[in-house]
Amino acid sequence: MRIDVLSLFPDVFDSLNSFSIIKKAIDSKKVKIITHNLRDYADNSRKVDDYPYGGFPGMVLKIEPIDKCIEFLKKKNKYDEIIYLTPDGELLNQKESNYLSTLKNIIVICGHYKGIDHRVREHIVTKEISIGNYVVSGGELPAAVLCDSIIRLLPGIIGDESSALSDTFQDNLLAAPVYTRPEVYRGFEVPKVLLSGNQSEIQKWNDQKSIERTKLLRPNLFDNE
Repeated sequence: MRIDVLSLFPDVFDSLNSFSIIKKAIDSKKVKIITHNLRDYADNSRKVDDYPYGGFPGMVLKIEPIDKCIEFLKKKNKYDEIIYLTPDGELLNQKESNYLSTLKNIIVICGHYKGIDHRVREHIVTKEISIGNYVVSGGELPAAVLCDSIIRLLPGIIGDESSALSDTFQDNLLAAPVYTRPEVYRGFEVPKVLLSGNQSEIQKWNDQKSIERTKLLRPNLFDNE
């Protein structure tokens, strides 16, 4: 898989690429994350933003650097999706991450300031994604979240692939509680059924706890079925 990230601050991804699951995916050549500084595609002044028409406050990323960068990339690769991270996009969920993990090449655009010229969204972007109903300073951190949610699903990245399949939200339910050693800590005990070795009863407990936690903590997930 190849992920091209368009950003004003590509250095943000240097640390992302050097730890844990993502580093493993890069080292094993399961994924390439290539960052592109939009200033490199601006005019000689390297100016990438300007005032919005209409006299509104703030600054807006210009269309030219984004379009030129994507045009350059498309000469070398075919892309399945061109994604823009924005608070008013479709809320990222596990189903979406599952879908994106099956693709070969994607472009991720990181916005900044008041956003990007809307013509990019109308004529270039194929998918808009939000990581939540809040605003952060730029699209780099949302892009990092998106990339991590995709890459961890690639075959061979997680040691036990069944672990990813049992993650919260994979079946529109929260995951059941998990425990590890010691069996007793300051009087707090691990549920006996998990120590029984009876896989049928353990699975039944796991399914029930998953439903209970979802009803208690995220009842809206049942409404989305």
